[in-house]
Amino acid sequence: MAAKDFIVAIELGSSKITGIAGRKGTDGSIHILAVAREDATTCIRKGVVYNIDKTSACLTNIIQKLRKSLKSEISQVFVGVGGLSIRSIRNSSVKTLPDDTIISHEIVNELMDNNRSTQYPDLEILDAATQEFKIGTLYQTDPVGIQSDKIEGNFLNIVCRKAFFRNLNKCFEKAGISIAEMYLAPIALAQSTLTEAEMRNGCLLVDLGADTTTVSVYFKNILRHLVVIPLGGNNITKDIASLQMEENEAEEMKIKYAKAFIETSEIDTDERLPIDAERSVPAKTFNELVEARVYEIIHNVWYGQVPPEYCDKLMGGIILTGGGSKMKEIKKAFTTITGIQKIRIASTVQQKVSSAVKEVNFHDGMMNTVLGLLAKGDMNCAGAVVKPTADLFDTDKRTSSEPTDPPKSQTDKTDKPGRVESPEEKHNRERRHQDEHVVQTQPSEPRKGGWLSRGYQFLVELGKNIIAEENENTVNR
Repeated sequence: MAAKDFIVAIELGSSKITGIAGRKGTDGSIHILAVAREDATTCIRKGVVYNIDKTSACLTNIIQKLRKSLKSEISQVFVGVGGLSIRSIRNSSVKTLPDDTIISHEIVNELMDNNRSTQYPDLEILDAATQEFKIGTLYQTDPVGIQSDKIEGNFLNIVCRKAFFRNLNKCFEKAGISIAEMYLAPIALAQSTLTEAEMRNGCLLVDLGADTTTVSVYFKNILRHLVVIPLGGNNITKDIASLQMEENEAEEMKIKYAKAFIETSEIDTDERLPIDAERSVPAKTFNELVEARVYEIIHNVWYGQVPPEYCDKLMGGIILTGGGSKMKEIKKAFTTITGIQKIRIASTVQQKVSSAVKEVNFHDGMMNTVLGLLAKGDMNCAGAVVKPTADLFDTDKRTSSEPTDPPKSQTDKTDKPGRVESPEEKHNRERRHQDEHVVQTQPSEPRKGGWLSRGYQFLVELGKNIIAEENENTVNR
């Protein structure tokens, strides 16, 4: 029977593209209906699209597989934006006010618009996380209603390369897939894997992917830092492959034998690990390669990306997720290097998830991001029912149905944390901001009845008379 009410989310990961369809219950639970995956190693590198045609083909295949499982057309999808191109930049916006001004929502919104209008060379602002507002010498998260003559807003802008954003949109346009909304994948992941206490007390979320490691720092429920490191599980696999074996064999050995941390007393210098029936490698050499790469990844996470002012504020601890979090002794490795004792592995999301799809029930952390994207989706993605005689792979004849839900208002959309502003919305916001600036800078008409008003009217009438006389003289000539 065809599914008539569902949400579809697509994640472009560092090595694969994942599509998922499911329903959300009134209690926040999620029931997964279908999952589709495509290997993207030939068109996506570290989460960044570099071959538009091949990526479009992968997206088309994802939609076809989901349509076949759902027996229904897909009118639109929710998309996660991530990868090496994403990073955060701190910025501030200051506004001087007349004496005794009471700060209003309009003043705060103007500061936020000014921040959004910040120009970075070759970078696009995807989202902005408000940190706090400085009023005098004090910092406030909600300054509305406070009297001051100056306000400074501090923001964390999430940016990516403009070429990446353009290419991503081209891929979906070429595949004929309508985007309902784009979300920042790391923020969607955090909202689905972190507890409220962890985000409030301060925590470090580390998503250990195949080609990248994404680092997010939260404190007082606010995103304080976000960066993507170009190191992941595949780097460990390639190191193991240097022991004269194929990468697929190295991947199997990593899954079977690799440990992120080994006590010196446990090392057996004579032990050998079998590659196959005829070949083997020294366990000591194997373990040294794995530990060295894991150390490099954790060292870059902790010493390279966690802002110093938050190192002693992570009362919520470190939360590990992604495929790399499955490695044996990974928690011990993080504790040894960071000194943080409170470490949790988020093998699945906080929401209750039910599914007959085996990939979802593995609880290995690899589905957390796409499940987080699905949880953020709030519009029906179902289209028309696919007829049994229809050619599911005839993309030229296929037409997408219009979304069944009414579009959300501008306010509803921009209030969502982690939501990527579309080019049209950005243009409308900038235009609205310019219009407001013009209105504010236009000279006001003099007050009626005053001497300024009488002088103004005298000048207007004088000008009219001069023009009339000039026109009359021209005619008489």
